[in-house]
Amino acid sequence: MEYKPAIMSASLGRAWLHDLDYKIEQAGKAGFKGIEIFYEDLDYAARKLSGNDSPTSEHILQAAQNVHSSCQTQGLEIIGLQPFLFYEGLKDRDQHARLIEKLKLWFKIAKTLGTNTIQIPANFLPAEQLTGDREVIAADLRQVADMGAAENPPVRFAYENLCWSTHNDTWEKIWDTVKRVDRPNFGMCLDTFNIAGREWADPASATGKTPNADENFKLSLEKLVKEVDVSKVFYIQVVDAERMESPLVAGHPFHLDGQPARMSWSRNARTFMYEEERGAYLPAEDVAKAIISGLGYRGYVSMELFSRTMAEEGKQVPDQHAARGILSWKKFQERLNLN
Repeated sequence: MEYKPAIMSASLGRAWLHDLDYKIEQAGKAGFKGIEIFYEDLDYAARKLSGNDSPTSEHILQAAQNVHSSCQTQGLEIIGLQPFLFYEGLKDRDQHARLIEKLKLWFKIAKTLGTNTIQIPANFLPAEQLTGDREVIAADLRQVADMGAAENPPVRFAYENLCWSTHNDTWEKIWDTVKRVDRPNFGMCLDTFNIAGREWADPASATGKTPNADENFKLSLEKLVKEVDVSKVFYIQVVDAERMESPLVAGHPFHLDGQPARMSWSRNARTFMYEEERGAYLPAEDVAKAIISGLGYRGYVSMELFSRTMAEEGKQVPDQHAARGILSWKKFQERLNLN
């Protein structure tokens, strides 16, 4: 498979401010070939359909059908539905059961969208709500993988470490989990921000980096290339982030009590690749090279973004984000000599 650029629907603007159909239109016009659909966008579209804040499953599925039609019009493949949040390792097994029921609706949504992939971010609920038992975590994820395999067509799951996840916050930990799950339809989404943002960067540090960042990160990427099975990399997300002018601690504009600094950083200050004028500073390209040149990954490259810029008002916001994203892709394509 050749390399193709994708973008996440939420990267083009917040759902409550920017129309989903318009965001899809701008993604297609900019030159993207694929799109990740963010559930929040579907939910908001369903609220508009229903006329209230409690849309039914039927409204959600109608919104998904509308999105599928819009994407077909724009020549966009829906590469995944995300994020299926706060699932694995729950101590509250009643909530676990409720999420299993919720997943059955997500299967219907995925089928309606015409995608075969659901993304699961590694759980970031407070530690007291979760078990750190890696076998329990793997068993929970094996359960959804088996459910997905029984669907027609089968559904696969892309598990992603977030750099603030409670237990699985590194590529190495999610790779360990993928091996424990041991199902053909269970793999990974590797994200340059979440890898570099945990092992190389620290927004709460005055240096913006972890101790011994360069040496440790080099060894980590060498290990990734040596150990990961590329067939388990279902797609990748390529994104950078701003270096904070001051440590992201209490008193910083992005700080929220009880929220990990890396989460606050992620929600407010990611950038597209190569946006040095916006403060981009991560070794994100090194991560991408390890995955593409080192592992031999081929497939979709999603130019994902979370940023305070997504909450700006004005119809131009999706246009601007689509233009920034495709410019980033073109430079990425050139620098990595991608076909």
